Amino acid sequence: MAVSTSEEPAELRALFGGPEALGRQPDGLEDPQAGPEESDARTRAPARARGGVANAMDVVDALRPWEHRRQAGRGRPRLLLNMASTTDGRATIGGRSGALGNRADRELFHALRTAVDAVLVGAGTVRAEHYGRLVRDDSARALRRVRGLAEEPLACVVSQSLALPVDEIPLLADPGARVAILTPSSAGLPECEADVSYVRCARDGRLDLGAAIAELGNLGVNTVLCEGGPHLNAQLLAAGLVDELFLSLAPKLAGGDTSSESLRIVSGPALTPPVELELLDALESESLLLLRYGVREAL
Repeated sequence: MAVSTSEEPAELRALFGGPEALGRQPDGLEDPQAGPEESDARTRAPARARGGVANAMDVVDALRPWEHRRQAGRGRPRLLLNMASTTDGRATIGGRSGALGNRADRELFHALRTAVDAVLVGAGTVRAEHYGRLVRDDSARALRRVRGLAEEPLACVVSQSLALPVDEIPLLADPGARVAILTPSSAGLPECEADVSYVRCARDGRLDLGAAIAELGNLGVNTVLCEGGPHLNAQLLAAGLVDELFLSLAPKLAGGDTSSESLRIVSGPALTPPVELELLDALESESLLLLRYGVREAL
């Protein structure tokens, strides 16, 4: 998605609180390095809206995730989870997530990438969605520079076994991509064009996600955007590593069983107890709902 385009951006209508509510942060998520006046100003910062209508860049500009830093005592980056689902809970149609969203959802998907230090994704999703370069548009990269971020977010791929065919994944074939592989394995990928590094954190032969996310913080990552998939989402939620959920709820009923073709946005063992969420913002575009939740234990 090009940030600057000849087309008018898709409209997002606030369902409660008006567009000015988009700047609100849940308790406990303000920047701990900001002074009282600065923190309060950020909390109240309104979206640039026209007549009650905002767009994806308005939302991101109001939330300003790039200004957040690790909170004292938490010892890890702030983590946002961005997912899409049909109204009856399907995370994919035909094995892909692209059919779930509309233009506004796609614009928000790309706008969030302009505002974080790193994008986290599971190896299965990288393969299924044929992940390529995360920020392709020149104006989006320029915007990241203005925000004090690197031109490209660090692409963080979670892989237990390093089953990542480098000749089939565009991200790994791009010489401009920076990729960190989060893995318990001591092995490495075959040589590829991307700049690849490794975050190796193991516990009982499995990836220690909490330690790996904390290590990203030690590498200068303050904000992480996770784009799934469902199994990775479950692990992050179970480990208490998620701070917010952006959920695009598509006005579609897809049916299907619980096979791999019909995964929900969280897949795996039951979360016990269930993770409690607090609705922070709700927007609508062509009957698709864009919902922003805070994870209560993280507030």
